[in-house]
Amino acid sequence: TKGSVRNDKTRRDFVACGAAAGVCTAFSAPIGGILFALEEGASYWSSSVTFRTFFCSMCSIATLYTWNSLGVHYGKIGFDKLFSFGNFVFEGMDASYSVWELLVFMFIGCMGGMIGAIFNNTNERLTHWRIKNVNHTKSRRFIEVLCISSIVSIIGFGLPFLFHECLSLPSTAEMDAQQTELVDRFVQFGCAEGEYHPIASLFFTDGNDAIKLLFHMHEHTFPPQALLLFFFFYISLATITYGIAVPSGLFVPSLLSGAAFGRLFGNIFYKLFPDKVAFSNTYSLIGAAAVLGGMARMTISLTVILLEATGNEQFVLPLMIALFCARIVGSLFNSDLYHIHIHLKPGVHFLDPELRAISGHHDLFAGHIMSKDVVFVRPIEKVATVYDLLSTCDHSYFPVVDTEDRDILYGTISRNVLSTLLQQRAYGLPVNTAIPLNKNIVQNHITLQPSSNYVPLVPYKTLSREYPAYTPVSEINVSENDRECFLDIRPYCNTAPHTVQETTSVNRAYEIFRTLGLRMLLVVNRYNQCVGTITRDNLTVENLAKDMITKGKNV
Repeated sequence: TKGSVRNDKTRRDFVACGAAAGVCTAFSAPIGGILFALEEGASYWSSSVTFRTFFCSMCSIATLYTWNSLGVHYGKIGFDKLFSFGNFVFEGMDASYSVWELLVFMFIGCMGGMIGAIFNNTNERLTHWRIKNVNHTKSRRFIEVLCISSIVSIIGFGLPFLFHECLSLPSTAEMDAQQTELVDRFVQFGCAEGEYHPIASLFFTDGNDAIKLLFHMHEHTFPPQALLLFFFFYISLATITYGIAVPSGLFVPSLLSGAAFGRLFGNIFYKLFPDKVAFSNTYSLIGAAAVLGGMARMTISLTVILLEATGNEQFVLPLMIALFCARIVGSLFNSDLYHIHIHLKPGVHFLDPELRAISGHHDLFAGHIMSKDVVFVRPIEKVATVYDLLSTCDHSYFPVVDTEDRDILYGTISRNVLSTLLQQRAYGLPVNTAIPLNKNIVQNHITLQPSSNYVPLVPYKTLSREYPAYTPVSEINVSENDRECFLDIRPYCNTAPHTVQETTSVNRAYEIFRTLGLRMLLVVNRYNQCVGTITRDNLTVENLAKDMITKGKNV
């Protein structure tokens, strides 16, 4: 990205575009990919991000269609190898469900929220244990992968062996082409010719084929006991597997276990109310959405993704109801799994979209939560001071305070710019010690008057060209003679930084900080003097709780 991406904002936009393109390609859902980037992949949304994600999704789906139409034989590239749910077609029915079944879908959504909350809580506890006991060395992580792989293999082969059951293959006389093709996916596993093992058919096929079997086989090809055993053991294995040192995801395990859970409900209701309820595959789809929604807490994007993957708009209302209930019920107990793992990352202070309401009830102001020990530089500073400051302080931005003008805030400057100025040796000659340090300091034999434009020694193109590979200060050598020189940082300052008054409410400061994607928010008094700084560390839940207890200490 060097030379093309010049700032962090553009890089974040590219990340959102990549998320949209990935979801679009995986599920053949371009609109769902855009909404996924909106709901989960971007902290700040704008019209430019909308256009970029739309363009990326369009190019991704166009490339997908192109490869499929070319008919590449080597590697079998085509839609049969992509993650697809297949088309939901209901023979001889105008609707796929009855209106009263919406209450059942609501119950399935609530159960999915409970399952997702249990999954998230259990996985969070396991992740805490891994951080404490496993993640210290690579050898322990490797041994953990071997152990979990062995457990998965033992259960995957042992469960069909212990609960051996053979059923006759369903007749293909009244099946469509899609169902006829799925019949070949059944696994015998010791059964006679013309028979299949229901549990082995779910364990030994890949996730895409297993989901299709649960979604599209209209006859009751999977007995309730097989669905219950598969659901319990599969979601348990997914709980301990997510987070180990292998590339693993959340979508397919959640959808597959949820599909088994929903189909189990469908079989039970069909036996209770024959010819009055929808086919079991409808319940399978709703169950898959409910369990995934209970874990990830996505609503809009997941609804559209599933609609585009199924190709049937009749499911829009059941999906919305199930995902809404799953999100509400799951959020009563914990956060979604993605945010849980983000918060567990060391050094990553992720800010939630909204500040918790408890902070607003304590009348907290910016002056209560700010860091009052301000580390600043002057508009014209000695090279030794700047070098020592960068070596001993790891701040990303520094306030620029004019100490000769009543300590008024002059602006801000980033650490990377200061490092580049030191590397480029943008120094001014040392002045006579008898002459006070003021705005008329001699810089390379050019006297800069207060009314003159400041002349930068390092062009702005050089500063932007270094992004993001700025030279760390540890690799910069400053001689003893250079330490006595001066840096005029006025041409490189941001003279209009984002600031708040010390009496600004915490809710407003939090909204400004997160919405604008800031790294540092300056707190000033009525004289425009910098009295403190606010960073992500100050806005975390733990630090805000401490500030509530010690309110007034920094004021």
